[in-house]
Parts: sequence; C-alpha cells; structure tokens
Amino acid sequence: MLQKEALEQFIKAALAEDIGSGDHSTLASIPAETAGTARLKIKEDGVLAGMEVAEAIFRLLDDTTRFVPFKNDGDPMQAGEIAFEVSARVRTLLSAERLVLNCMQRMSGIATLTRKYTDRLKGYHTRVLDTRKTTPNFRMLEKEAVRIGGGVNHRIGLYDMIMLKDNHIDFSGGITPAVERVVAYLKANNLDLKIEVETRNIEDVKEVLKVGQMHRIMLDNFTPEQIAPALELIGGKYETEASGGITLENVEAYAKTGVDYVSVGAIIHHAVSLDLSLKAVIHP
Repeated sequence: MLQKEALEQFIKAALAEDIGSGDHSTLASIPAETAGTARLKIKEDGVLAGMEVAEAIFRLLDDTTRFVPFKNDGDPMQAGEIAFEVSARVRTLLSAERLVLNCMQRMSGIATLTRKYTDRLKGYHTRVLDTRKTTPNFRMLEKEAVRIGGGVNHRIGLYDMIMLKDNHIDFSGGITPAVERVVAYLKANNLDLKIEVETRNIEDVKEVLKVGQMHRIMLDNFTPEQIAPALELIGGKYETEASGGITLENVEAYAKTGVDYVSVGAIIHHAVSLDLSLKAVIHP
C-alpha cells in the first residue's frame, strides 16, 4: 500500500516541477474562486490504477475537493466508462490535470500488463515479481501498479533486502565469501534483512546449498528444463526465483516447474501507458 507521507512528498515535488513559478495559463484566465467539475474518461480497455493517487493530488491542492469514484483500483475498465468525478476550484482541476493523467495512464498500463502475466499463472503456485528496473522517482507508483495488477513487489530498493547478484559475487571472489561477509555484516550492524543469492548454473546452486544462511535462491537465465534439477537439489529448503528472459509466451512453462517466483522487469519497463482524459462538465 502507498505510504501517505511518501505519496505527499512525491506529489509536492511533481507539482513543483510542473507548476514552477505559477500555472500562468490558468491564473490568467480563471478567477480564483470559480468552482467546477470534471470527469475522468476512459479511452482504452485495461486495468484501472491510480485512483488513490489522483484523489490525493486534488486534495493536496484543495482540501475542499469532492471526489466521487465510480470504479476502484484494480477494476477492469472499458473505453467510454467514467472512472471518477471531481469537484473543486477550477484552478485546482487545471493545475492537477496533467499530473493526475500522467500517473494514472502509466499506472494503468503497468497494472494491465501485470494482470496479463498473473492471468497466465492462475492455478499455479508461482507468483510474478517486479524488479528495480523502474523510472527514477516514480518507483513507488510503478510498484503500486504491479500490486494492483496482482503481482508481488520484490525489494523496494537497495536498503530493504540483501541481493547478491553476479557482480557482487565476482567482486567478492565467489559465492561463499560473499555470503559469509554478508552474514557477518548483518550481525555486526544488527540488521534483520533477508538474503537472496543469484546462481548462474547448477554448480552455483550446489555451492549455495553448501554455504546456506540465505532465504531465497535466484536461478538466473535458467531454462524451464534447467530449473527442474535445480529445484530437486534445493528440495524446498529455500524460496526459489526464476529470472531472465521470462515473457508472456513462456511464463507458464516456468510455472509448471513449481518455482516459487518469476521476476519480470518487463511488467514495468515494457508497459505502455493507457489513454485517459480529464474533461470539464459544463451544464447548460
């Protein structure tokens, strides 16, 4: 779920970037106390995401905003539907319009693509994970969109989980010294973080099992056929994650192996924003 303080900080920074010294088009044409209503129109089919964010944007600019949702985050949406109606000062509606649309279009695209993956995994034990392949300063909303689409959030950043990838391992001189240093570091700094270790072949898996002391084993660029013997060796002792080259076309083949997770960076970085528009409601 979105953290209120972090969301507010993001909105303030985004509005400052867009409004700068002032929304002069609006300031020049709209009297300060003019009130109005607008509706968010859906122009493409998909999965709706960003309703909570949109309401927070309007309310940050105008705490008297009246926000009426007609759909919820995660709902399927169809072209022609209305997601919400919002009433506030017209200056608020116009200054917030582009930020609301940018967030909701991007989030809805991610939620829609994520849902396609999770639909392929129905009936299987395997869950789809996101990655850190995100847009700088927009990660919180992108990962929220993954959650809305039915995916599972991997680590948020570099601070909330240990992940020993190929470069960590190579620079450390191997899996064993890398894991041993991490365990010592966590103990010395009184940190309680889960440890994941990347493996690149079956020999790496054997070494990881020998050194132990982690929570999850990543099977990087393993084919489904290569994962089966790796899972047999692991024997359920640790969580398992398949990563690398996983697509909508082959994700079910990975799920059939029984691997716990598949991580798919594409659900964020290959997602295409969906078309939405905010239109004024003008009564005759």
